[in-house]
Amino acid sequence: MTIHPMKFFLTLIVLLLAPLNELHAADRPNVLFIAVDDLNHWVGHLGRNRQTKTPNIDRLAAMGVTFANAQCAAPVCNPSRAALLSGKRPGTTGIYDNGIPFENFLKPEESLVMRFKDAGYDTLGTGKLWHGGLGWKEQWKTTRKEHHEKGEIVDRSIGGIAFGTIVTGGDEAVSDTGIADYGISELGKTRDKPFFLTLGFHKPHMPWNVPQKYYDMHPLAGIQLPPTKKDDLSDVPPAGIKMAKPDGDHAAVLASGRWKEAVQAYLASISYLDGQIGRVLDAYDKSPHKDNTIIVFWGDHGWHLGEKEHWRKFALWEEATRAPFIWVVPGVTKPGGVCKSPVDFMSVYPTLCDLAKLPKPAWLEGDNIQPLLADPAAAWSGVGVTTFGQNNHAVRTDRWRYIRYADGGEELYDHHDDEYEWTNLASKPEHAELKAELAKRLPKINLAEAGGRGRGKKGKNTQ
Repeated sequence: MTIHPMKFFLTLIVLLLAPLNELHAADRPNVLFIAVDDLNHWVGHLGRNRQTKTPNIDRLAAMGVTFANAQCAAPVCNPSRAALLSGKRPGTTGIYDNGIPFENFLKPEESLVMRFKDAGYDTLGTGKLWHGGLGWKEQWKTTRKEHHEKGEIVDRSIGGIAFGTIVTGGDEAVSDTGIADYGISELGKTRDKPFFLTLGFHKPHMPWNVPQKYYDMHPLAGIQLPPTKKDDLSDVPPAGIKMAKPDGDHAAVLASGRWKEAVQAYLASISYLDGQIGRVLDAYDKSPHKDNTIIVFWGDHGWHLGEKEHWRKFALWEEATRAPFIWVVPGVTKPGGVCKSPVDFMSVYPTLCDLAKLPKPAWLEGDNIQPLLADPAAAWSGVGVTTFGQNNHAVRTDRWRYIRYADGGEELYDHHDDEYEWTNLASKPEHAELKAELAKRLPKINLAEAGGRGRGKKGKNTQ
């Protein structure tokens, strides 16, 4: 048998380089990727709501850098997650709501998870990452199927605002407990390859069904309602009022006389989630991989509980667009860092690629926030941009929120003097130049909704 010299030479090169490639992969940092669903900025260290009890999320923030002005790409689960995980903004894909199958308009190879798998990482996951679950099977080396909610529940819902008390089964009756269990198990294993471990927690997404002990942490008698202003929507343009739907959930809650109960249930759900985060952090502290594992903790968007006469997400105001964002990067972040500069979650993909020394795809639309990880007070010219539907956008700077709707309606809020966005300044002539400058940061690409382009089925936003 005759072997061609060139073929033999190339085979030899591949064999010699293989151990080097494996060594290079082994030197790369691991990633613990923690996603939470519908968690707004009611987190202790962010200071927005003093009733919340999140000692473990606060503990995580103290380990690295927390971004106090972090904005989602979209105030809806599906487009928010699709944007973060693909690096493409909603206007670039046309994925604007929950009824658009992201798989029809994105490719597996565009996924952040696939980028790490192709680089030699063991990709491990459970829970909700993409809308509806973990997305394409080919992204993953190993996954764990989560169990569903179980146990007897006393339903206490107010119309569509769904919550109740789990009276049998304890924490094990909530699916996120199993998600934490999976993370704890994987963090304790010995490995010969770097890992990308995703834990996609559901809480505090509705229904806010948790054991009574979490309600007891927030006694109803002491519950305070979020700050509101009478006739808050009087200076909001029609497009904003249409998003708020004040005659829907808010009217139902007011009519019930049980607003405080709904706030209590949300706080209880957050406290349950915080307990699971604490269990994972305990495992991280004991893990043999701790010194070489990046933690990225993010929420897909915020949530309203009556602010601006609105409930849920589905809006372009602060409560719907701001969410927790925490990074722990060994050798880069320092404990207790707080960054007040505006960022958005489009930064996740490019920043992780740079930290892991992976090539960045050309299509990415986010900023690399590595300079802010090293120095939270570093000079920064970036902004946070949120999109809800075609040509509806919000731009958030360190001081201003500028909203422009598809029909030309505008809102402008000064967060130095108006943190709850009660006074719309958009009509003031003295702000014309400011609005023009902020408008330059609006996305330039605004495709028609993907479901109307022939490859998907348009659906309605739910929860």
